[in-house]
Amino acid sequence: MRKLGMSQAAIAERVGVSSSTVSNWLAVGAYSETTRGSYVSRIDPYLPSLFQRWESGCHAMVRLHQEIVARGYKGSYASVQDHLIRRLPGGKKNTCKGAKLSPAPLPVRQVMLLFLRRPEDLDQEERGAILQLRQSHPELDLAYTLVQEFAKMLRTHTGENLDAWLAKSVASQIPEFQNFVLGIGRDKAAVQAGLTRPESNGIVEGKVNKLKLIKRMSYGQAGFPTARTNASSMPCRRPERIFPTSS
Repeated sequence: MRKLGMSQAAIAERVGVSSSTVSNWLAVGAYSETTRGSYVSRIDPYLPSLFQRWESGCHAMVRLHQEIVARGYKGSYASVQDHLIRRLPGGKKNTCKGAKLSPAPLPVRQVMLLFLRRPEDLDQEERGAILQLRQSHPELDLAYTLVQEFAKMLRTHTGENLDAWLAKSVASQIPEFQNFVLGIGRDKAAVQAGLTRPESNGIVEGKVNKLKLIKRMSYGQAGFPTARTNASSMPCRRPERIFPTSS
């Protein structure tokens, strides 16, 4: 194909390899045999059951991903979605059933921010996302309730409810909340005061950073070159007498 005048990009597209591979083959002058076996994806053992569930009418990608994760799959949701879409007839869902692809799960950071915000500050789309998350798993529903209760204690200074909240968190059997409870137990009196008393250290927030900035700006200003420059720019004055002269 190269002798026929085809470019490397055209050869790569025709053969189905990358342009760099074609360039390497042309530089060597021959096809380099490889001893590497065929690539086996981590999702390959689960594909038969995935397609069987798909044919049975389960078109919820999130649920399919959760099912194979429970069976030991370590890959991502995107990998499951990609394999299903690419290997379905026509590269998409069965159009006669009229179902749409389920959206990918929200990133963990975005879910965390949604859980921390006040419910009345959420728009309709964000409320729908919260509702979908809470309905997807009982642990998420319980986690959202615990986060909102703690945030309410923090905003309304109702620290008297802390003991009940700690007991509920321990009973939730959620490892992250249990670790959080252990951290609170190390200095419970201070946490109780922070959730009860109206005083706040917010007025001093940023002062340490400001002091550090001033300190960093002064680096190098106490050296001898700076001292000589400052001394040379100062007006020359006669030294004052320490003892008065005798009359």
